[in-house]
Amino acid sequence: MTGSDGVRCTLMRGGTSKGGYFLAEDLPADPGARDDLLLRIMGSPDPRQIDGLGGAHPLTSKVAVVSGSADPDADVDYLFLQVAVDTPEVTDRQNCGNILAGVGPFAVERGLVAAGDDETSVRIRMLNTGERAVATFPTPGGRVDPTGTAGISGVPGTAAPVVIEFPQGEGPLLPTGNVRDTIAGTEVTCVDNGMPVVLIPAAALKITGYETPGELEEDVRLAGRLEEIRLAAGHLMGLGDVEGATVPKPTLLAPPRHGGAVTTRTFVPVRCHTSIGVLGAASVAAGLRVPGGVGEGIAQLPAPGDRVRVEHPTGFLEVDVHVDPGSTVVRRTAVVRTARKIFDGTVFPRSAETAPIPAQRPGGTHDSAAR
Repeated sequence: MTGSDGVRCTLMRGGTSKGGYFLAEDLPADPGARDDLLLRIMGSPDPRQIDGLGGAHPLTSKVAVVSGSADPDADVDYLFLQVAVDTPEVTDRQNCGNILAGVGPFAVERGLVAAGDDETSVRIRMLNTGERAVATFPTPGGRVDPTGTAGISGVPGTAAPVVIEFPQGEGPLLPTGNVRDTIAGTEVTCVDNGMPVVLIPAAALKITGYETPGELEEDVRLAGRLEEIRLAAGHLMGLGDVEGATVPKPTLLAPPRHGGAVTTRTFVPVRCHTSIGVLGAASVAAGLRVPGGVGEGIAQLPAPGDRVRVEHPTGFLEVDVHVDPGSTVVRRTAVVRTARKIFDGTVFPRSAETAPIPAQRPGGTHDSAAR
């Protein structure tokens, strides 16, 4: 593809992230060619992403690839791709629950799913992990209407609610089999309720957990400790060598300050999230509900059945999570997000002759084991 060839793209805000949404048929079938094209579309590698759609941050350099599903229990398939900002890398080793919020409306507007008269539910198979989700959103008169009164922290204004429910997963909530593990001399709880997360008491790393993302990113000592814990946790959680991956996500815990259950700071994997990912919050909330985890004595949990409010740097995210009392069995997980189409049209990537070829590396989309 040359720089004069365009690709149809819908740029959407999904939750507290932003990215390009594409039909799978509009992208090359070969993963290497697809990744090369997406790097050029997003403007990577360049810390400013000045020559593409990316917003110079991992939260705004994301891609959803959507297609009709051959699975009778799903309406569409969704592949999430994280496009690195300043390196020529694309990875599919994690899901993204924020970008997931836009998949249902995108599928309706692109004709993959017929809209209902009042609301529409879209069954989504997440190809990154094989997990499922059902997104329900208003479609008055059979059309997607993004306007509404639902507000989420980290996003200005309000929009129509997108209720995302995650059926019970097949994998264990505690991948290591332990409520607590000691890694690099620090007690942690490793959780996977849709996103592999390592829960770490902030005080154990000699910080408060209330620092700003910028302050935490400048702490070189902290970065080294977090990466040491993350790499070891990857092996314990059955993820293998995660040096080139963005999971598991280290999440620092501190007592709540604004009426929630807990204060969090999440790393992706070295940049501090300005809020928290949907699936990350789902894992945090479920982990807090398990007796004996590192959140005990830190979190102030609501009554069983009430939503768990997870505080983050720009507000909070509420998770409706039900864990069987005294067990690690998750019966229900649901969140409310919003999504909005920013534009739909043709994007013109820079010429392949002027862009680097994405490096093949463990954990990238050239590793088919992740699909």
